[in-house]
Formats: sequence, C-alpha cells, structure tokens
Amino acid sequence: MNNRLSISSIFILALSALTAHAENWPQFRGPTGQGLSTDRRLPVEWTSTNNVAWKQPIPGQGWSSPSYVDGRLYLTTSENPASGGLSLRALCLDAASGRTLWNTEVLAPDASKAGRIHGKNSHASPTPLIEGDRIYVHFGHHGTACLDPQGNVLWRNDTLPYPPVHGGGGSAIIVEDALVFSCDGASDPFVVALNKHDGRVLWKVPRATPAKKQFSFSTPLAISVKGRTQIISPGSGMVCAYAPEDGRELWRVRYGEGYSVVPRPVFAQGLVFISSGFDAPKTFAIRPDGMGDVTDTHIAWTTTKGAPNTPSMLAVGDELYMVSDAGVATCLDARTGQVHWNERVGGPCSASPIHAGGRIYIQDEEGVGTVIKAGKEFQKLATNPLGERTLASYAVGPGTLFIRGEKHLFCIRSEAEARAGRTP
Repeated sequence: MNNRLSISSIFILALSALTAHAENWPQFRGPTGQGLSTDRRLPVEWTSTNNVAWKQPIPGQGWSSPSYVDGRLYLTTSENPASGGLSLRALCLDAASGRTLWNTEVLAPDASKAGRIHGKNSHASPTPLIEGDRIYVHFGHHGTACLDPQGNVLWRNDTLPYPPVHGGGGSAIIVEDALVFSCDGASDPFVVALNKHDGRVLWKVPRATPAKKQFSFSTPLAISVKGRTQIISPGSGMVCAYAPEDGRELWRVRYGEGYSVVPRPVFAQGLVFISSGFDAPKTFAIRPDGMGDVTDTHIAWTTTKGAPNTPSMLAVGDELYMVSDAGVATCLDARTGQVHWNERVGGPCSASPIHAGGRIYIQDEEGVGTVIKAGKEFQKLATNPLGERTLASYAVGPGTLFIRGEKHLFCIRSEAEARAGRTP
C-alpha cells in the first residue's frame, strides 16, 4: 500500500467493531460499508426450503436491504393505504423468529407528487442505518428520519425536495455528527449533511456536473488520506471527495456522460474504486491524495471488462471483484487492473456481493445465490435457488444470511448452526 495513504480512522474503528461484533451489519454493505464480514460460519448451500430458518412476509413494496444489530433486523417499505397517498414505513423484526416487533409510519407524502419509479426500484430502497440506540431511515426526495429502539420517530426532515428520476436509491452514511447523502435528481443535484441528533441541515453543496443526465443513486463512503477524512460520493459525470466539516469539494475525477451511477465506492490498496454508470460503465482506480480536478493525474488504471452499472464492487486482499448487471463476475488485481478471471455466475444482477470466510456470495435478480471461492482461480462452490425475485443486497448475522425477496424476508442458516442452538 502507498505509505502516504492511511485507511480511515472510521474504517479502522469499523474493522475493530467487525472483529468484536461480527454478528452486526448496521448499514448498506455492512460495518465497513464495503461488503466484508469476518463470520466464517455462513451457509454455503440453501434452497427455498433447505436451510431456511424462517420466511417472513413483508407488507408493501420495498427494496431496501436489511440491517442487523444485536438480534434485530431493520428495513423499510412503502404501502398504499385505501385512503390514498403513500405510507413510508420502518420495520423492526426479531432476527431469531422473524416476528415483527414494530411497524411505524415515518412519512406520508402525497402520492401525486411521488414521481415515477423504475421497475427495479421502489419508494423504499435506501437501507436503514443504525448507530447506538438510533435508527436512521432515508426515503430519497421524500425525506429522512430518526427513530428510537421502540419505533418512535425522534425527528424527520422533509425539507429537501428535488426532482427524482426513477425514485430514490442511495443510502445515508454517518461521519461524526453528520448524516450524509446525495440528492442527484433530474436537475440541480447536491450533497447534504444533516445533524444526526436533530435533523437540521449542517451543509448543502451543489454538484457542478458536466453530464447532461444528472440523476444518480450512489451511497457515499468515508475514507482518510494523510489523516484527513474524505467523503467519496460518485454522481453523474464525475466522482468527488468532500470535506466532512463543510462539504467543500477536495478533488474530482470526470468520466464524461456517465449517469445513473449506483455502485458504492470501495477503498483498498490505497485506491478508490468506482464505476461510471450508464450507458457504458467503466471501472476507475483512483489515487485519492490530490486536490482539484485530478482526472489527468490520479487515475491508476481503468477497465470496461465486467464493469457494473448497479452492483457495488468488493475488495478482498490483493483482489478486486466485480459483478456486471448481466451476471458476469470478474476478479482483478486491485493494484494494476490485470484480470485473473471473468466468468458467468448467474442471471441479471442488481444486489452487491459480499465476502465471508474465504467465499464470495452473489445474489441475482432471479433469486439464485451463487457462492464462489475467493482467489485468483475461479471455483464455483454452490448454486442456490430461492424461488423469489431478489434485488436487495445481503445482510449478515452470526452464522446467518438475511435475504430480502420481492414479498418475503428469508433467514438462511445451516442445519449445523440450528442443531448447535445458535440464533442471530
């Protein structure tokens, strides 16, 4: 690793938390926000009946991934009451049984102003974020809220409207006292930070994007370079690093007309990895130690082979893994971009892969989970049909996978875990 770059203090703390509390998965893509788990007991094989500890119907529609903390699962959903309008809700389930502990209406926007959503989206797609005894839920242009462990709304902020395209998608992150997310709509895109204690706006900065299509859906990632925290947030036409204290732009890399950017950034080997979005995705490896426009100076390598439009990437050791929307997985050398292998692993894919116990877990849109061995040589370990459409990404509990389908939340646990009497 470049000795001038240090992994963020946030990332180090997250890794410490991951080691001490491997059972918790408190945000989109887990404790580090990069799809990494230290749990070595996750099941390798399952079907719609085999190794399914429970299967719980989820009311309404939503593609937020589950979050798991201390025996509880959190997710969001959107319902259409008979009285009309929308009911945007937060749910808490008991992870051992699937029983619903509470189901709270957070926001009730006017359905006529909700905007059209993509066929692979919903009005409840961003993933809940849990920190301590606070649950943060985000519904894109509809608003954001904070709840307590009993499901009571502590604050809500619905004062940041923007013209959505295909609905919302990106999740929020916490950086010190700030709850940060991107608002990349049809016009005037911006990044904003709310005070996590009361929901008031701390800062709001416009994105000066050159792209004609300005809408995107990515989730930011906080890293540290030379002891300074940066918030990495891809949008249409460029990826930018922002200062967490005031939102100042630190650096940017342009990628032309790339738009509808979804993948969350990954940080490893001193490089930031991003994908440039539609219509022709390209993977960029960027050195994040520059200032200003560093397009011509700080790109370490690029590739179009296997670059994803939707699934986030995964860095494990010296390797970078990507899964294209078409269901083709690629393993590259993270430092150089050299391709080790490129193989079809399933059908169309929107969910982001994870790593646990030396294995890569990939969930396709048809409900099939594929498990492969992590490494420079391709080895498929299992193909697992669940029998229900799946677009959300995995959550991990102790020895357990949680998978959200179109109508149900599944708890996948091996028979050995069940016989041992271990529960999430």
